[in-house]
Amino acid sequence: MGIWTDAFIAPPAPTLLRTETFGRLAVELARERVVRTPWALLAGKLCVNASLNWGSVSGQANWDRPPVGTVLRTEEYPWDTEGPDDDPPPWGPSHEEARLLASGEKALDILPALRAAPYGDEDVAVVFAHMDFGNRAITDYFQYEDERTTLACFALARPQNRPLSANHCGNMDDGPTLPVRTCVVHTFKHALGNLGLDGGPVPALAAITSHYFGPDQVSGKTWG
Repeated sequence: MGIWTDAFIAPPAPTLLRTETFGRLAVELARERVVRTPWALLAGKLCVNASLNWGSVSGQANWDRPPVGTVLRTEEYPWDTEGPDDDPPPWGPSHEEARLLASGEKALDILPALRAAPYGDEDVAVVFAHMDFGNRAITDYFQYEDERTTLACFALARPQNRPLSANHCGNMDDGPTLPVRTCVVHTFKHALGNLGLDGGPVPALAAITSHYFGPDQVSGKTWG
C-alpha cells in the first residue's frame, strides 16, 4: 500500500529557459546521477499536471518505447464512465498529443535533439526512465528502489498552473497554484510510514535545479 505523488520544482515566475540552458539542465541531471537514461524528447501539446506514469504521453514514451516519429495521445481508461469531466488537471483528465522527436541512452545527445525541436513554439519535455538508485543520496531519500520514479523536464509554450499542494482525488480547494513554463516533475510512491507527504524536495535534485531556477525556486506536490 502507499500513495502516489508527483512532485515538482520550478522558478518562482513562469520563465522559459533558453534552449541550450534547458538542455544543460537535462544533461546535468543525468551526469550527476540524479536520473537514469534512456531519455525521450516529446513536442506538441503537453500537460504539466498529467500523471507521469499512468495514461500520459510521458508514461507511454517511457514504458512503451515507441519508435521515433510516433504520435502519442493521452490514454482513455475504460472505467471512466461518468461522462466528461470539466475539472482542470490534476483533478480532471489531461488531454495531450505529442510527437516522439528523439530518444537515446547518451545524455549529451539531448542537446542536438533539442536544437531541432520546436522549442518555445510547442510544449517540449525530456523524459527520463527513473531516478538513479545507484546514487546513495537518491536511495537515502526514497528509502527503497523503485524504477517507476519517472522524471520529466518541461519547457512549455505557454504558462500552465501547477498546484502547490493538492490531493487530485479530492476537491479543487487545495490552495494556491503556481504558473510555470519551465519545471521538473518526478513521481514516486510513499510507502506507509516513510516520508509522509510533508517531506521537502529531493536534495540532490534541488541542488541542481537551483543553478537554473535560482535560490528562490518553488516546490510542490500532488498526490492521491
